[in-house]
Amino acid sequence: MPEPVTSPPTPPVSLAELLAREELGLRRIAGPEDADLHWVHTSEMGDPYPYLLGGELLLTAGVQLTDPDHYVSRVMEAGAAALGFGVAPVYDTVPPALVAACERHGLPLVEVPPPTTFTAIARAVWRLMAEARHRELRRVAQAQQGLATAAARPDPVPAVLRQLTARLDGGGAWAVLLSADGAPLATAGRTPSPETQAALTRLARVVNPPEPAATKGAPPAPRTAPASATDTAGASHLAAYALAGGQRLALAVASNRREAGDHTIAGVAVVLLSLLTTPHQGAAESARAAALVRLLLGANAGEVAPLLGAEDWTVVHARPTVTSGTPGRDPLAAAALGSALGSALVDATDEAGGVRILLSDAREIEPQAGWTLGVSSPVPASDLPAAEVRAERAVRRAEATRSPLVRDRGEAGEGIASLVAPDEARAHARVQLAPIADSPALTSTLRTWLSLHGSWDRTAVALDVHRNTVRQRITRCAALLDADLDDADVRMDLWFTLRWL
Repeated sequence: MPEPVTSPPTPPVSLAELLAREELGLRRIAGPEDADLHWVHTSEMGDPYPYLLGGELLLTAGVQLTDPDHYVSRVMEAGAAALGFGVAPVYDTVPPALVAACERHGLPLVEVPPPTTFTAIARAVWRLMAEARHRELRRVAQAQQGLATAAARPDPVPAVLRQLTARLDGGGAWAVLLSADGAPLATAGRTPSPETQAALTRLARVVNPPEPAATKGAPPAPRTAPASATDTAGASHLAAYALAGGQRLALAVASNRREAGDHTIAGVAVVLLSLLTTPHQGAAESARAAALVRLLLGANAGEVAPLLGAEDWTVVHARPTVTSGTPGRDPLAAAALGSALGSALVDATDEAGGVRILLSDAREIEPQAGWTLGVSSPVPASDLPAAEVRAERAVRRAEATRSPLVRDRGEAGEGIASLVAPDEARAHARVQLAPIADSPALTSTLRTWLSLHGSWDRTAVALDVHRNTVRQRITRCAALLDADLDDADVRMDLWFTLRWL
């Protein structure tokens, strides 16, 4: 079985919505009545299994259809959502054996009449996805405004919970803020059954487990719990989220149905509740605020560093692994990531959607869904500029190797690269790689291909493209750079140069 592929960031389109488009003239003739369509793919391969990602509406005219039962079983194994069969030019009607196979395997089969082109179907699906995405974004924006208004009320925590339940499940959700020992601190919404409440409490322990017993003389164990978790209890959908701020609180939500955007709306509530439940500043926090004020007023880092204390700091660079097609700053996603990592020191000013986070302790950082992370080694406050560079290098290595997280190895791990002045290295990279610098596809392919030791197949899998596409791009890189990529010295030089581009 192929590795599961992350679904696109747009909500799926139901097959029923597509069938309702009368201008297409589509008709379901076998299999279940509905399915969730994530994308459209056309193939006349006798076995399209290697080229499917799962969730597709697969369109075919049956050019190489010889064994309908085997064909349908392979399509099902690949995870396709439905099969559309074009009547004409190969067949006058949908083959009865194909109808029987789809009915037997439980695959929705749609008859595509001769006047309807596959392109028209794909266009209709993309249009429906765009409409669904627009509805989701509008709903999330309205919920964000409502939650922010609730957070400004005199009773902000109960108000945020009430607003959250009003935005989920048509107002029929239930939300509870739980303490570290599972006791409810505040609730809102329609109270569920005792069994559902008990299931929510158990789920909250997943994101907020009891503190392990401390061993005398040993450092505290790092946090390993996930930031969020989901489950079901009967007909109820359950979700739990860990709040940041060091109070070990958890938000738990129960609803009868889940919609696209629910997780994002709950994430906004988590950020607000984390801020609302964080204790007032103590002496250490006040010193950090003073350091920030001095920096804004023109002090240099050396003067400010003593105010930040003697503890070590960690820099995290994060890049989104899934974008909406129009990459850009997403403060909500950045705040949610900062909350998951336990820090409010978040910078989301990167136009490409990247985020920088500063952590004031040497906690163990776990991979986060939807993000590629580069983590610096812990350093004193005076060395933060160097940690910033190392975190950037780490996230670039993570992207090149398709890893969710790469940790910087510190000064000892820099090797020969640490002997090069960063400004000179960047200037050299801009000149040497200028012929391909304006093509993200070429630079990304070259970086990945070099990181995978010139393997065409592994690079194709990593970039989710055909191996012939990889060959064409690498050949193009060699021509534009006037470089012999069969030469190990040339490859090594390009690998180091790419780190500074």
